[in-house]
Amino acid sequence: MPNHQDTQRATTPSGLKRVVAAAMAGTVAEWYEFFLYGTASALVFGQLFFRQTDSPVDGIIAAFALYAVGFLARPLGGLVFGHYGDKFGRKRLLQLSLVVVGITTFLMGCLPGFDQIGYAAPVLLVLLRLIQGFAFGGEWGGAILLVSEHCPDNRRGFWASWPQAGVPAGNLVATVALLLLSSNLSEQQFLAWGWRVAFWFSAVVVLIGYWIRTSVDDAPIFKEAQARQAHTKQQQLGVVEVLRHHWRSVLVGIGARFAENILYYTVVTFSITYLKLVVHKDTSEILFLMFGAHLLHFFMIPLMGYLSDIVGRKPVYLVGAVLTAFWGFVGFPMMDTGNNWLIMAAITLGLAIESMTYAPYSALMAEMFPTHVRYTALSLCYQVAPIFAGSLAPLIAITLLNKYHSSTPIAWYLVGASLISVIAVGLTRETRGKSLHAVDAESAARIAALDTAVPATPRRGDSLA
Repeated sequence: MPNHQDTQRATTPSGLKRVVAAAMAGTVAEWYEFFLYGTASALVFGQLFFRQTDSPVDGIIAAFALYAVGFLARPLGGLVFGHYGDKFGRKRLLQLSLVVVGITTFLMGCLPGFDQIGYAAPVLLVLLRLIQGFAFGGEWGGAILLVSEHCPDNRRGFWASWPQAGVPAGNLVATVALLLLSSNLSEQQFLAWGWRVAFWFSAVVVLIGYWIRTSVDDAPIFKEAQARQAHTKQQQLGVVEVLRHHWRSVLVGIGARFAENILYYTVVTFSITYLKLVVHKDTSEILFLMFGAHLLHFFMIPLMGYLSDIVGRKPVYLVGAVLTAFWGFVGFPMMDTGNNWLIMAAITLGLAIESMTYAPYSALMAEMFPTHVRYTALSLCYQVAPIFAGSLAPLIAITLLNKYHSSTPIAWYLVGASLISVIAVGLTRETRGKSLHAVDAESAARIAALDTAVPATPRRGDSLA
């Protein structure tokens, strides 16, 4: 029987806030580094790490293609970290992923450019990007579960959204670092060495995050599941079990991310290029506008998470997914005006819509999978989707802009992303307030029934709950 007394002790306000702080500390550190890379792809890497042509767009396209490479390693990292995180604990794997991401980001700041070592420069950047993506793949699932498995069932949407808020918080830190450097250095100094300082600063951010994470432990519900696995001497099947018994839920989790993921990287990464090439804003001005939008985004995410505890995960999610289809037709024209207030409003509007699909996602996913494979399942859903969504969004957007010289095709691209997520979320059941103990019990009963019944198709063994 689940030890609910232990669970209750783990969710006292002070203990829960400490867990949230630990989860966010690492998330902030890792997203600082990830946003730093995305911004550098738009502003720096295209000029420094690739052979220059007559068109400045060519270098940016090459940099965004390399930006997408990191996403390819994330599912593998998610599966590896998820498997061992389900087996040995969330905390250990979270600390390891944080250190690896920090080391690779620091080394990126040390790389010579194309003029110094030729094609070895982009090759080394690809290698570091792959290692970074692999380690980053294990971060989100562990951070979310560290909070989700500690918090009360009726407040999971709110508390589990705080690690999600680590994304804009990390972006804020990265934006401030880049803004200070670009504002105080000339364009030549920033390109020559200024951007490297921001990458080296990641070592400080990682050390702080690692130290904070040493103060927490795994949740009682995970320890109970771990003990059951050891007692029954069952082999930890990880991804095999997830795909066999929860394949439809995995498809829902992947599809649900399309609207959020494509909108986010269009607004946060591609918009930097759009504002520079089309609207002709300078780097410092763009970063200042991004700073204001990220600051507001930080508060929007827990607000939407709280709302999902009140009205449900699906209503909040579906409204956000539908609004995603309209942002491109509104946001880009607002940017085209060149008015800083309207540009910031466009970016903020995009991030507000994105928060409606991003904030409830963590609780929704945690409530769909049993504890003993939850880290693997969440990492699989969260990290596979960006391969087809966010990783390609800046590249597809800049290619469409370069070909049609208009933002309208990009807006229609967002419509397609919206449709995928609306269908995916529409197929799932509402999970608001569901006990994770109940999820474990339902999964165990279903699998036991399958083991004693005549072999059936995977459809009978799946659950959308």
